[in-house]
Amino acid sequence: MTYKDFIASPARACAVVAHRGAWHGAPENSLAAIENAIALGCEIVELDIRKSADGELFLMHDDTLRRMAGIDREAESLTMAELKALTLREDDGGEGRAMTDQRIPTLRQALEVIRGRIFADLDLKDRGLFPEVAACARAMDAHASVDLKTKVHSRAEVAWVRAQKIDGVPFMGMARFTAEGLREELGILAELSPFMCEIRFDSLETISLNREAFMRAGMALWVNTLDQPGSGEWTDSAALADPDAIWGRLIDAGISVIQTDQPEALKSYIRSRHL
Repeated sequence: MTYKDFIASPARACAVVAHRGAWHGAPENSLAAIENAIALGCEIVELDIRKSADGELFLMHDDTLRRMAGIDREAESLTMAELKALTLREDDGGEGRAMTDQRIPTLRQALEVIRGRIFADLDLKDRGLFPEVAACARAMDAHASVDLKTKVHSRAEVAWVRAQKIDGVPFMGMARFTAEGLREELGILAELSPFMCEIRFDSLETISLNREAFMRAGMALWVNTLDQPGSGEWTDSAALADPDAIWGRLIDAGISVIQTDQPEALKSYIRSRHL
């Protein structure tokens, strides 16, 4: 099944996105974190993509290597050979985290792991890499299993996306919906027909009251519950304390994809709703 077919299936449960892989027990953005996400039964893994000094696409979130490798260097200033010589800190890194045997993977290595086993959201730290990442996914025969995404708030951004050579790779929009601006925002997004949209919103009621509009657009809704400022009240910490109040309300409002740093807990919660 392709990524787009999976997302479009009316029979599926809410999909779980493991943010930077399932990194509890493995370094984030590592091959081991991807394997953990697969073992947990997550449907999607989110991976951060950068480009090395010698032109190789690799996985790393931060600009620098300090948090994950303990090296005070810009990640993209090193060659891939230099990056591969480093080991990664456990979990989400930082001072006090032990070093592991995991190395910084290339995008090609990651695609080899995910192909046919899990879908992947590719978060490009430089969206100018769209064509190059799409070409890599096609070359690895993984193009139907990944997405590329960017914010789409204007027709200028629509034109930018259309100019990219991402044929065969599903496109996901990123938008913020408000009660006043929803119609206009949906109209702009409709020009690209994204199969899914990563959203923020002014009120959950804005989403629940417009479920039919989203369905007509053929666009599944993705929400992040990460412990980050952009999540507002909808955080993993709040969900762990009261999953019905966070994950449950989101699902009931029509959200069918949730990105989390607590994939095991979210998978368990979703299964419990279906018992």
